[in-house]
Amino acid sequence: MADLSVNVAGVEFKNPIIPASGVFGYGREYEEFYSLSKLGGIATKGTTGTLRTGNLSPRIAETPAGMLNSVGLQNPGIDTFIEKELPNLLTKDTVILANIAGSTPEECAEVAAKLDKTDVHMIELNISCPNVKQGGAAFGTSCTSAEAVTAAVRKATSKPLVVKLSPNVTSIVEIAKAVESAGADALSMINTLLGMRIDVRTRRPVLHNNVGGLSGPAILPVAVRMIWQTANAVSIPIIGMGGVSTGEDAIELMMAGASAVQVGAAIFTDPYAPIKIVDEMNAFLDENKIASVKDIIGTVKPW
Repeated sequence: MADLSVNVAGVEFKNPIIPASGVFGYGREYEEFYSLSKLGGIATKGTTGTLRTGNLSPRIAETPAGMLNSVGLQNPGIDTFIEKELPNLLTKDTVILANIAGSTPEECAEVAAKLDKTDVHMIELNISCPNVKQGGAAFGTSCTSAEAVTAAVRKATSKPLVVKLSPNVTSIVEIAKAVESAGADALSMINTLLGMRIDVRTRRPVLHNNVGGLSGPAILPVAVRMIWQTANAVSIPIIGMGGVSTGEDAIELMMAGASAVQVGAAIFTDPYAPIKIVDEMNAFLDENKIASVKDIIGTVKPW
């Protein structure tokens, strides 16, 4: 057995695989299939200051090699999360990354401040949300707003802060540098790519929200490219994600520069996907006589 443990921003993970935010709920349903302690960590469903009911249906659609979603951050709000979900998650012998979001920097900071008083291990800040103070543009699409919301959350918590980056930008490297300068301890990337499908018979978009986030195997090459570019530009660790379905996919992201890997859409087609990916990574390392998964991080050899 290879050593699968990794360290991200001072937090020890028993293995690098983490179900991504929004695909795993709070883990209760998946616990019927396997012990959550087999996971490196869990990124919780995105949590906001108050209850959100999400977008109108239809809000999920299949695409070639992936899926579109426009769920709209449906969640019970931070107080309910802390009272009813977090205590159970903290008993599962795995790292808990509390994913947070908000419509203003102040809301994000308030959510983080409440989590700061808990035993959650890390906070993952989603900056792909619309900033209502700036006309609805996502926080993560400009260096100025990305830096501002990161700085606000940084002041509100001493927990390790992971900032989740949007790929829907001109230069993700510049956004990464901005949030690093504002105090982020790590990055997670990439969030979904903006996409759209049309029902050619009704001539209406398939999603009620018209557009949604594209995830699944189709976006893996984009994730690899963006992680590689960013890893060569920042000094903080990266949690990679985007189209990971197999152990070799995860290893590809780590060779590009990721220290850990989140798995998203693959879990919808196979709830055992995270466990299988851990096993496949271990098999790859053993077959190639690599003693530790840490030895592959950032080892890609560009031409």
